[in-house]
Amino acid sequence: MEKLKIEITTEYIKLDQLLKYAAIAESGAMAKEMILDGIVSVNGETCTMRGKKIRALDVVTVTFEDGTVEITVEDG
Repeated sequence: MEKLKIEITTEYIKLDQLLKYAAIAESGAMAKEMILDGIVSVNGETCTMRGKKIRALDVVTVTFEDGTVEITVEDG
């Protein structure tokens, strides 16, 4: 499992934007597809809302066929 820590300086970041910012998705369309495919979870629950507000201390997990990436969001 790969673990990333991402700092945000705003109150929140939208889920699809976080995936792009963390370089998990190459584009907004790719982020949207990943979210709708059900491979993204927020704090342990599958999330299909690309506009979900992700705040500091949230944990986003993306599960691929060949591994998992866990993103911890921290207050910057």
